[in-house]
Amino acid sequence: MTLRQAQDGPLRLGVNIDHVATVRNARGSGYPDPVRAALVAADAGADGITAHLREDRRHITDDDIARLSDQLAIPLNLEMAATGEMLEIALRHRPHAACIVPEKREELTTEGGLDAAGQHDRLTPMVAELGAANVRVSLFIEPDSRQIDAALRLGAPVVELHTGRYAELSGAAQAEELKRLSDAAALAAKNGIEVHAGHGLTFDNVVPIAAIPQVRELNIGHFLIGEAIFDGLAPVVRRMRALMDEAR
Repeated sequence: MTLRQAQDGPLRLGVNIDHVATVRNARGSGYPDPVRAALVAADAGADGITAHLREDRRHITDDDIARLSDQLAIPLNLEMAATGEMLEIALRHRPHAACIVPEKREELTTEGGLDAAGQHDRLTPMVAELGAANVRVSLFIEPDSRQIDAALRLGAPVVELHTGRYAELSGAAQAEELKRLSDAAALAAKNGIEVHAGHGLTFDNVVPIAAIPQVRELNIGHFLIGEAIFDGLAPVVRRMRALMDEAR
């Protein structure tokens, strides 16, 4: 199974369904079901589904990953910390992709990019094992040349650039961060690394990121699930899809 390929193809949308599980888990019930949300998103035009199985299982659970692996007809991108437990789970289910992210138990959400440069020795065998199992490895990093160089040395085929800082800024500061992202995307692509981006993207700020020519995929979750409360998940995914297409 592959995502839509070709460098000149459409920009891909990965929908993160973590926070459907957050709502479910708030009451300890069986609904709303994140797998059902994933299937709705797929029907509405999502190219892939992202789910983060955290150490504390605060939203997505092991059963969710098993059901997503079994029921999805589009690729699953498993976000995971660089731990032995998560490596074992990824190797068991063999999703299309595994995005290695930093994780702290006390954080509300992922707070920044992975220090791929500082964790080279720890990440090397993990990237190799996942790759050998035909799981496409992505590293969630800051738009920084040192981290891109680390991804290249690790042999990671994909990096996902952290857009959280861009999303929080405005005016000249946001424009400067956008340039950092654009420069990082160009550097990664020049070195043969596929570029994805995500975190904090909304209808209001997605177009400049989607317009970066080297970016092949955006992964968006929290905003889409929030807007779905008012407008429904399918229309919200379609609108995000349309904004991304128009940016290209």
